[in-house]
Amino acid sequence: MISGSHLRIGKGLKSCTSVVQVAETFYMDGRRIQLIDTPGFDDTTKSDAEVLRMIAAFLATTYEAGKKLAGVIYMHRISDFRMGGISTRNFKMFRELCGESTLKNVVIVTNMWGEVSKEVGEAREAELVREDIFFKPVLEKGAQILRHGNTLASAQRILGHLLNNHPKSLQIQRELVDQKKDISQTVAGAELNRELMAQAEKHRKEMIALQDEMKEAIRLRDEETRKELEVESKRLSEELRRVQEESQKLASNYNAEKARLEQHMRAMNEAAVEENQRAIAAYRLQVQQLEDRLNQRSLESAGEKADILRKLEELKREGPKRFGGFFTKIGNAMDRVFGIGI
Repeated sequence: MISGSHLRIGKGLKSCTSVVQVAETFYMDGRRIQLIDTPGFDDTTKSDAEVLRMIAAFLATTYEAGKKLAGVIYMHRISDFRMGGISTRNFKMFRELCGESTLKNVVIVTNMWGEVSKEVGEAREAELVREDIFFKPVLEKGAQILRHGNTLASAQRILGHLLNNHPKSLQIQRELVDQKKDISQTVAGAELNRELMAQAEKHRKEMIALQDEMKEAIRLRDEETRKELEVESKRLSEELRRVQEESQKLASNYNAEKARLEQHMRAMNEAAVEENQRAIAAYRLQVQQLEDRLNQRSLESAGEKADILRKLEELKREGPKRFGGFFTKIGNAMDRVFGIGI
């Protein structure tokens, strides 16, 4: 809303932000701003391991280039009648990406207020604030909670709380870049691996129980039940294999994706140098032509002079926006690496 970008926004049951998206650059209170949208760990099209690798690759690459975030926004739907296991896990992974020292730059934004009555929304907000299992611990360490009323004014108010922040590195950036840890050794990676192992153990127990039921069905010559149990056993076996592969590939896939991202960034930077040089030359030529016209004695009216001054001012104001920034480049590179175009 605030950037005027046309990013994918989910309106149905499926997630739309399945890749890191970079919004158009915009200006607010004289500050140049870019917003970066990432998928959550409850994505319907990507596994948690894929989401972690994607976000980690983006954050590590930007940090290596000397870029830090002035703020991090966590969105929570106030329309959710409870903060269940998925939401709790999503927020836990978010905390472990950020780390405790970055919480002063975190804003928790509740949205979807139009979907509930004021009384219900305020009651849910109060519970989120006071309960230790929800947002209370991070709020006590400096994070803020704000409401988004789906208006431009409320979006500007939220960003106003972040504009003057001192940019800080996130925990996963320091772990991957400064401490040179493998992604599976980071706090977020270790937590994800722990969850994957718990899922695997749960599936193993379910398979053992199914095998006992299948033996009983065979003993009773219950062919229909036996076939149903075979189908379920196959499903569990495939799910167990998937979970085990996710854990094993977390580190190797991250390293490969990070290398491809860096390769794309190098290629794009080389192409961008020549393109920017041409664009800057054309921009300077336009400015020079307008300034030459302004200095000519042949200008017949004050209106003509005012028109040239207006065009010159617009050109100089728009000039910096014409040349793609770092986050735009890395956003485009992310699209190529993960196979999705914005």
